[in-house]
Amino acid sequence: MKGRLPIIPLIYSPWLLSMSFSHNPILSFLTAWLGSFLIFYITIASPISPYSKKLKDYIMRPLVLQQLIFAGFMCCTSIFYFIEHIGDDLTSVAKCQRLSLLGHASLATGILLSIKRRNAIQYIAAVTDIKLQLILCFSSLLISILLNYIPALLQFKYPLVVVSIISGALLLTKGIKKGEILLIISGSAVFFSTLTSILFTGFKEAILVQFIILSFNTFPYYKKTTLFLAIPIIYLLLYVLPTYTSIIRLQSWGNGKSEDIVVENASQTFFNEANDQLVLDNNWKFLTNRFSEIGMFVKYVDHVPDFQDYYGLEILQNSFSALIPRALWQNKPITEKVAMNRVYDSGIAQRSSVVSAKTRPVVDGYLIAGTCGVFALMFIYGILTQRICNKAEQWFGGYETGCIIIFNGLFQQLWRGNTLEFLLNNIVYAFLLMKIIHWTLIATNLLKRAN
Repeated sequence: MKGRLPIIPLIYSPWLLSMSFSHNPILSFLTAWLGSFLIFYITIASPISPYSKKLKDYIMRPLVLQQLIFAGFMCCTSIFYFIEHIGDDLTSVAKCQRLSLLGHASLATGILLSIKRRNAIQYIAAVTDIKLQLILCFSSLLISILLNYIPALLQFKYPLVVVSIISGALLLTKGIKKGEILLIISGSAVFFSTLTSILFTGFKEAILVQFIILSFNTFPYYKKTTLFLAIPIIYLLLYVLPTYTSIIRLQSWGNGKSEDIVVENASQTFFNEANDQLVLDNNWKFLTNRFSEIGMFVKYVDHVPDFQDYYGLEILQNSFSALIPRALWQNKPITEKVAMNRVYDSGIAQRSSVVSAKTRPVVDGYLIAGTCGVFALMFIYGILTQRICNKAEQWFGGYETGCIIIFNGLFQQLWRGNTLEFLLNNIVYAFLLMKIIHWTLIATNLLKRAN
């Protein structure tokens, strides 16, 4: 821990500097926005970073993967909203950016303080790592399919799907690296079959997650190629997805058209020059209102505490209540409705609307106790995230299976966070599932105690 302490004051220096410029919203915003990039550098790439010498061997640990995704979405995408509102009063926008930066800094602090230099492995694979990963890949995919027929256990489905996707991407990468056809076929079959099914869902984030997983898996082996291909692919996805998914939702969800017709209609949109302006408009709306969620954050900050007191322990009480199974509490409130109450209270959406605009952890922290709430919640978030990762590596033989597959698969919701009522539920049940998988692998002689 001593080696990490010099980093921590540096992490908070951009936030303190942005606070000193609070009288100038534009300067304060830009200082806070650039501050996140400085934190990325200090914690990931600088000489004093814990992973500076072997970044490629730790790229999917929380300090790198989760921090880049969480803070990337929370802190960096806000530049589009800022550009859209230049000329308006940016006081609240700058305040939200400073709060986001504080959340970023406290998240990184929690992770840094929980990293173990010597994380003693308790269990190792009793078979080869590749065999264990193949078993995890296909068994998790099969079980996730079977869970469609067991509604009571459906919440375990998505984590298992992500486990199969990540292990498929890892096996594909290993197969290419080693020239092993079986691994290439196995990994490709799982990865691209799940990608195909996700394309029909209309969810942008799920599609982006697939490409993030593949990019981070290939980066340690093909650094230059991954960077060369990832940038244009991400640009293409950001150009295509807003319009593509909106058409999927409108025609499939709203009108019940078949998947083939919906996908064809969505694809043809991009080959019709008459739709060029529509595509551009959709993209800009996505970048300013959906890709970045600072617009909603501004509304919460303007409403609380001026027109409504901080929520205090209410959000935490709701979150723990959501853990109780409905079988034990017949009159348990619907979690979605409970979480949406603060959306309606702050005027983000009307009760008659069908939108879902739930809060993220930084916003929940603010609603609980303002600036102190942001710091405390995100600090705990960072500690909890890294400690779960430590435990996954201890139980499943180290970084590759424990962190890359099990931790990032079962706890993928931690990448961006969720409203606290759902997030706590995700963490508890994902940890339970991780323990069940651990027990099962021991019982089937696929894991054994380390000597």
